[in-house]
Formats: sequence, C-alpha cells, structure tokens
Amino acid sequence: MVASRLLTGLMLFVLPPLARSLHFASVIIKASASSAPSTSRLQILPNGDLIGHSVPAVELMSLAYAVPENPSPRLSSLPDWAVRQPFDIEARTSSSARLDTSDIPSQKQTIRLLLQELLRDYFGLVITARTSTTPIYALRLSSNDKKLTRSKISSKECILDTGPDGCHSFAIGFGHPLNATGIDMSDLALYLENWTDLPVVDRTAIAGLFAMHSQGWLPMNLPPPPPGASGTGAEFSGLSTLSAVLSGFGLELDRKEESVPFYTVERLNQPKAR
Repeated sequence: MVASRLLTGLMLFVLPPLARSLHFASVIIKASASSAPSTSRLQILPNGDLIGHSVPAVELMSLAYAVPENPSPRLSSLPDWAVRQPFDIEARTSSSARLDTSDIPSQKQTIRLLLQELLRDYFGLVITARTSTTPIYALRLSSNDKKLTRSKISSKECILDTGPDGCHSFAIGFGHPLNATGIDMSDLALYLENWTDLPVVDRTAIAGLFAMHSQGWLPMNLPPPPPGASGTGAEFSGLSTLSAVLSGFGLELDRKEESVPFYTVERLNQPKAR
C-alpha cells in the first residue's frame, strides 16, 4: 500500500504546458432551484469554460477524480449535502484550454485539473489519497466477435457534456442501460462502477469514441433509496445480467487484483452564492 497526499500536484507533470497555467478567472455558484436528475447538465466548452445546471458536488468529484457518484469505498467522508444539494455554476477560464483536440487522454486530464481547481478554490476541498491493492473487475475484450460501434462524433467535437445526447456520458434510463452517443472505454468503466461490487478498470487497450445502446441490466450493488422512499424502489429482477449486456458489445469483466486510488474527503465546504 502506498499513501500520497499530492496526487493533484503529481498530475501536472504529465499535462501539456498550457494546461499547467489554466485556471478559472471568474466563477459564479448558486444553489439550484431544481433537484430533479432529468434537469442536471454539466458542459465543458472547447475553451475550458464550465456551465453547470443542477449539478451536485459529488458529480464534480466523480469527474475530477474518476470515482463513482454512487456511494463507494473509493470516495469516503463525503458530506450529505454534497449529494443532495445541486448547484448552478458558471466558470470562465483565464485563457483558452483548446480542448477541441483528437488527444482524448490529454483533453480529459485538463478537464480533471480544472475541476480539481474548482473544488479546491470554491468548495474548499481538502482530499487525501492512498493507493491500495484490491480485487477489481478488469474491463476487457471478450472472444465474442460482436464489435463496438464507432461514434459518428469526432473527438474534437466531443467534449464533456452530460446532457441526454452529450459526450463522455450515458443517458438516464431504467436499469442504467448503456446508451451513449460518444464515450470511450474509461467512461464506460467509471459508469459501470456505480453499480458493481468492485472497482472497474479499463484494460481494453481500445482508443477512440464509441456509440452504445443496450437494455437495462441487473445491478450488482444498489445505492441507498432517496430520502423518504420505502423499500428498495424499482424492481430490477427481470433485467438481464451485466455480463450478458457487455457480451453483446464483445466485452467482459475479468476479476483480478490491482492497485487503485482511494480518496478521503478531509474538508468540503458548502459554497456561498457568488
């Protein structure tokens, strides 16, 4: 096990020079009047500006540190308001991030750095990280000859947008179907981890963007029901298994052990309206 409190700083060394100097020059944060998931949307524009409507802090955390939004041992000590209270956010960068690039890993690292800065400077985030060897699911290609479908959207056009037809996100649906117009395999692994009993790590070695469409599937792990709800909520027992759904795309989950990061929130402040 290796402990580290400087993960954000270490990431700077693998970012392009422009990303190292980027920061938000102006930020407006207000409590959102709507908490309905269907109204939530987070967009990152090509120049790095951020526009968020009805976005909870846990979603920012998920995208900034590649951890599930649903309760997970990989993100602990998160205050309750970070899940329950959504915010409307407008954040403008000091200079263009030029995110309309075909280099998806670099694009995503720059976005993570900007989100980490937003959380640190405007939500007062203090977070510690440790790396631990633990059982995980490795997302891999299977022997199934069914292939993934390449997205019709180019990587230059596909910057983070969690809207229904957005990029690097999945549309909401019963049983969390795999419905997306432009995602990469790391997006898929992170999305799956919200409902699996172990962390999911992309080991497909497949680059590029893909479109996906599937039926809902039976979760391995359910998040707690909303406040005031009785019982377990929706009935998932009639859904297919995740294994069957992934098989339709020529993918599978292989259980093994790997080192993955775990995060503990030491401080996170509910921001005042700016």
